[in-house]
Amino acid sequence: MIKFLDLYKINQNHKLQLVEAFTRVLDSGWYIMGQELKTFEHEFAHYTGVKHCIGVANGLDALVLTIRAYKELGVFKEGDEIIVPSNTYIASILAISANNLVPILLEPNISTYNIDPTLIEAAITSKTVAILPVHLYGQLCEMEEILNIANKYNLKVIEDCAQAHGARNINGKLAGSFGDAAGFSFYPGKNLGALGDAGAITTSDDQLADTLRALLNYGSHIKYQNKYKGVNSRLDELQAALLNVKLKALDDETEIKRKIANRYINEVNNQKIIMPSADVQSAHVWHLFVVRVQNRQEFQEYLTDNNIQTVIHYPIPPHKQEAYRELNDLLFPISEKIHEEAISLPLSNVIDSSDVDHIISILNEY
Repeated sequence: MIKFLDLYKINQNHKLQLVEAFTRVLDSGWYIMGQELKTFEHEFAHYTGVKHCIGVANGLDALVLTIRAYKELGVFKEGDEIIVPSNTYIASILAISANNLVPILLEPNISTYNIDPTLIEAAITSKTVAILPVHLYGQLCEMEEILNIANKYNLKVIEDCAQAHGARNINGKLAGSFGDAAGFSFYPGKNLGALGDAGAITTSDDQLADTLRALLNYGSHIKYQNKYKGVNSRLDELQAALLNVKLKALDDETEIKRKIANRYINEVNNQKIIMPSADVQSAHVWHLFVVRVQNRQEFQEYLTDNNIQTVIHYPIPPHKQEAYRELNDLLFPISEKIHEEAISLPLSNVIDSSDVDHIISILNEY
């Protein structure tokens, strides 16, 4: 069976350096908020092109805490609205509702799967305070258009970069540096993956960064002095050290994935399979290679029978989830179509070329 994602093989490429990093942390005797975290925050901020990187426990916390920090600063208040795509993973929406703000869902562009910027302006009300674009599957949203709208209406832009580490536009500007702040996930399956849960926030706003550093540490800048009713969401030394190792290889590994994605796009010619669209290849880091088919279950069974493992991201759209019963009656036909038809193919920097040959052949025979 060709695995959808072989994390063992991916991390074996870094085994010696990961073991060295683990040993360094173990021998240091310092496991929370030490030098490894400082190094990673500095390196990831530099890589992304922002002033600050704030390590947190996971990607959801990165978004939740960013919105919470804006509340503490008086920029947002409960009941305010944040515009977000309707076909995102539920975490993007959970971050809004967890802060008692209101998610305003908008349809994506059917070609890119990212939020359709032509729909944003009509959705803005007197309660709108921010736009939360999600660089879904690894492709940048149309940030120039989104930023123009945000500037026109004085809205914050919070990027969800959980799937877009290293994605950059034609001018070299990276995901996580366009908006006022951005949330990253380093879940093990991400392009930059830890060996457990981990996340980060990037921003060039000094005041926001300062507030976030307190919120994630029980609301405290100084031990036992609590300015906010904070939480414990600290990126630990071990995960920071492991991420420092893997960050150095991120761009090279992404380039391998791009070459495989290009093979899929150029060599699969089956009209029954809708291939992904990427106008600017350098803007897509291919966290997922998602195709669409009308008979998805049949298609998945066909691939399984031919020793190809696939994953469905995501079978139920957020507005149809039981957790959001108040949204269940809303209709988002484009999102619903995507969630009914989308299926992710194997794509990683360690997949063998012979396996890619096999996948392309089987796809063309479907």
